[in-house]
Amino acid sequence: MEYLLHYFLVIPLVGYLISLMISSKNEFAISRLAFITLALQLVFAIGFTIAWLKSGHTDINLAEFSIYKTEGYDFLIDLYFDRVSALFLLMGAFLTFLITYYSRFYLHREFGFKRFFNTILLFYLGYNIIILSGNFETLFIGWEFLGISSFLLIAFYRDRYLPVKNALKIFSLYRIGDIGLILAMWLSHHLFHENVTFGKMHNAELVSHLLQKHSWEGFFISFVILIAALVKSAQLPFSSWLPRAMEGPTPSSAIFYGSLSVHIGAFLLLRTHPFWEHQTAIRILIGILGVLTCIVSSMMARVQTSVKSQIAYSSIAQIGLIFLEIVAGFDNLALFHIGGNALLRTYQLLISPSIASYKIKEQLYSYEPREKTIEDSLPKRIEYSFYILSLKEWNLETLIYQLFLSPLKKISRKFRVLQLNLGIYFFVIIYVIGLVLLYFKSSIPPFFENYLPGFYAFIGLLMVIKAFTERRNVLMSWFMVMMNHFWIALAISINDSIHYSTMAMYLSGVVISGVLGYAAIRRLIKKEKRITLARFQGHAFEYPTIAFVFLLACLGMAGFPITPTMIGEDLVFSSVREDQYFLAIFLAISLIVDGLALVRIYARLFLGPHVKTYHSIAHKSS
Repeated sequence: MEYLLHYFLVIPLVGYLISLMISSKNEFAISRLAFITLALQLVFAIGFTIAWLKSGHTDINLAEFSIYKTEGYDFLIDLYFDRVSALFLLMGAFLTFLITYYSRFYLHREFGFKRFFNTILLFYLGYNIIILSGNFETLFIGWEFLGISSFLLIAFYRDRYLPVKNALKIFSLYRIGDIGLILAMWLSHHLFHENVTFGKMHNAELVSHLLQKHSWEGFFISFVILIAALVKSAQLPFSSWLPRAMEGPTPSSAIFYGSLSVHIGAFLLLRTHPFWEHQTAIRILIGILGVLTCIVSSMMARVQTSVKSQIAYSSIAQIGLIFLEIVAGFDNLALFHIGGNALLRTYQLLISPSIASYKIKEQLYSYEPREKTIEDSLPKRIEYSFYILSLKEWNLETLIYQLFLSPLKKISRKFRVLQLNLGIYFFVIIYVIGLVLLYFKSSIPPFFENYLPGFYAFIGLLMVIKAFTERRNVLMSWFMVMMNHFWIALAISINDSIHYSTMAMYLSGVVISGVLGYAAIRRLIKKEKRITLARFQGHAFEYPTIAFVFLLACLGMAGFPITPTMIGEDLVFSSVREDQYFLAIFLAISLIVDGLALVRIYARLFLGPHVKTYHSIAHKSS
């Protein structure tokens, strides 16, 4: 029976690949394919779950295959199925089927009709990979699918300013969650001395034995898992992104931010619950953040003028309660709560376009005065203070900007020398010196050998930060992103006796993607003469093929699943020792900013209002 699990990935994958080959003019074929794919998945999910319950509902752990295997390393695709997976599988299949049927009519004659259904199928594939994942590597593949499909759906109306701007903001926060998963993968490799599966993580005796000897490592893994869960489920202090994600079409808002994607953080906590349940500090932290999120989000929901924003903050508040239920050990209650919240928010978001007519009818025929509430008994100064804070959304967006994005820009301003040819030559010389040191590695004193990897990783980080904040030279920004991977490869080669074939495999993905992206940029420059990163230019409208090729190059460079770059990045972290925290953090931040820089270049060149004035331009407030 367990060998049927992989069909839950094959069905949406085949549907997605076929949908790419259908003409965008054939709405009927596109929508019918998506409808049949999701209907088949729903029927199969119901049948499989019933058979699993009848057979004794024991947990299923299925090691599918190894993508890349060396001595001491195994990139394993592992599938896992239990009661948590069963709920999310049925919930996802039913709600995605419902949204697909709804969207066939809601998006009729929409310019991006095919693009929407392609992205929905890509999202659903990533969702299934996550809920059926049996280890962090498999989960991270689905996690990346969700991230890119989320960006594409929020920026669905790509000729408008705000959807593209908000898509970039939200993708930036998603990359913070990626840091959590990457660091959890890295340290769990060293703690368990293997690519640990969730099945082994549920072994209470093994986990207790390891945590007694390595309590600090256990706390760090649990903390970064919590960071990833907080970002994905929009909990404090990352709550401000969810209403911004409502810029996409109503069906995508319902499926992503009302029901499925927003509950993935709770799923991550449930899946790793046996690992952190005996760590009191982590449980207290989760509980405090859940309660605070519930209170603050409830206040923000009550002052919103947008229906979608009200629903978004209400959903965030309920997920805060779900986090509290998980940390209290009420797993079954949390699962029931997740299902109920997902169904309710999907329904509310789908009827949100009609809410104005409902409210008018209510005011005309069944108006009732507002009842007194608890805040009416508070002093007016306190009541008004909470009201103003809620209107400003407790300045959460400003806080995130000051903590994460502002430091990147400040660091970039300190290194303006990178704009000069002299600065580039300087770093090339440092890189050549590093290659010489690598050749004579056995002669390097141990003191310098310990610090050289961190130094070269830091240099790569500076280059990719500069690429992220570059506003003029597109090719320079692309070149610095590409060079960042070469600095990482050099740092790891000095740090560990890693085989050169492994580095060649890693850099092959970088070089292929880099050349492809360079060719796309040169082609665009040939057609437009002058391009810049200072504003959104919207060239996807006139050059969709170039935009698509460049997006593929960006995904390949950023380590999109499953590419040589992604496998190489996982190998890179496997080569970092458990005591090299600074090196691991430098590498993690470097790879995260790498993805941000690439998506920013793509968005600035191909999305947003068109630079040519003879195209229609939507207002920024649209």
